[in-house]
This record gives sequence, structure tokens and C-alpha cells, in this order.
Amino acid sequence: MIIQIDDCLVSSEILTEHFSCDYETCRGACCVVGDSGAPLTEEEADSLEAAFPVYSPFMCQSGREAVDKTGFFEIDRDGDMVTPLMPLSRAERKAQGLDTVLENTDMPCAFTLFENGSVFCAVERAHCKGLCSFVKPISCRLYPIRVSVLSNGLKALNLHRWDLCRCAFEKGKRDGTLVYQFLRTPITAAFGEEFYKQLEAAAELLRAEAE
Repeated sequence: MIIQIDDCLVSSEILTEHFSCDYETCRGACCVVGDSGAPLTEEEADSLEAAFPVYSPFMCQSGREAVDKTGFFEIDRDGDMVTPLMPLSRAERKAQGLDTVLENTDMPCAFTLFENGSVFCAVERAHCKGLCSFVKPISCRLYPIRVSVLSNGLKALNLHRWDLCRCAFEKGKRDGTLVYQFLRTPITAAFGEEFYKQLEAAAELLRAEAE
């Protein structure tokens, strides 16, 4: 079922499926697994560049070298602006405790922070320490919601199912946390408080219809 709120077409799965990040299990693997960076807007690329002096100390050397080489964004094979990726040698992968997580084709996001075998976002770490106002790309904050712009200008919000995040869907069921509830802060940041209130109302209506 698709629900329209303002200029957004929202998949009902966002209102009915459970999700809650299980970091203890995944250790932040979503930042390092894959062959493309996180989707970016031009404004976000500018924010990454402006805040670089305060979050770059949290990045690894390979990440800083990747930014020096490619800049604060790349264009992926689909023509989308994404965060740059960094190559990691087999020795580096093993040293960071990632040799069992990464496939040979995987390249981590350049803005990742490795710490005791776990992966964090260097930008978010700086934000949490009060060093910059930019949190991290909204595409990262909204996951597992994926946003796309349709040919008619409307935005489509769909639920993305990644086997890597199976543990998060399972944890959400255990905790009784729905996708939109878990993502309240980034949804509000991206679309506004009134949009979130309409999501809540739509979710209540769906629950009532299901009873």
C-alpha cells in the first residue's frame, strides 16, 4: 500500500515493519560493505568540506588520502553523487578486524572511523562531541528508508531490505519498534514535525484497520 503525504509517496511497510539497529551484532558493517558510497546532496557535500578540519582527525589515514585524491564526493556508476570510498589493503583489513566482514570487492566509506574492530562515522563522532553541527548524510540517518525522486517530482519513500541488517529487523520485532518510530529524529529532520505526525496518524489508521 502507498500512502501520500504532501509530495511524498510512502510505502506502508515503513509504518508496519519493525526495525532497530543491532550495533552489537553488525558493528557498523553498513559503512564498509558495498561498492558505492552513501548518497549525497550538493549541500551535504559542501557541509562535509566545511567541517573537514574538525572531523578529519577521527578518520583513518587511508580515508584522508582518499578525500585528498577524489574530493568530498564521487559520482557512482548510476550517476549519483555519493561519499568517496577508500581502498584498504588486506593487511589493513586484518589490522582493523574487518577481514571477516569485507569481501574483496568491498570498499569502506572514506569517512569511517575504526575502533577496536568496530566501525563508526567520523563525522557523527565529531558531531556527538559538539565539534560540528552536521551529523552525517541524511541517506545514512534514514536507513532502512530509501528516498528517490520520481519523474513527476514526487518523492518515493521505500523500505530497503538488506541481508546485512537482518539482525536489526529481528531486534525491532523483539523490542516492538517500528521503522518510522526508530527513525523519528532523522525523519523529522528531513521532512518536518508535521510530516512525522501524519505518519503517526496513518500508522494508527492501519493498525485500526488490521484489528
